[in-house]
Amino acid sequence: MEWIEHLELGLSSIAKLAKLGIEAISIFCVILGILQTGRMAISKNAFSFNHLRLYFGMWLQLALELQLGADILATTVAPTFEALYKLAIVALIRTFLNYFLNREFAEQSPESIHLLRNR
Repeated sequence: MEWIEHLELGLSSIAKLAKLGIEAISIFCVILGILQTGRMAISKNAFSFNHLRLYFGMWLQLALELQLGADILATTVAPTFEALYKLAIVALIRTFLNYFLNREFAEQSPESIHLLRNR
């Protein structure tokens, strides 16, 4: 049964490494979103505040999805009550934010959404 312990340890190490990588990508998405939105704000094209906010919201939405994935990875390997509570809170916040971001996307014209997604 010693080989099972080694297998569990290896799986735990892989999950921790994957979690770290996904969290790094999430941070990169937020930074890239800030830079891209800032570039749009100072460009010669006239983007409204709403367009800029929605564009940055798409980056935040992606970062939230990645963070949730990282938390799920951490919870599957070492499920403690603290980790489960954290996962539940993050999932609730992500769902709440995604709901309102998607509602705002739906209120925009199709041309606006197309313009933002093709930036």
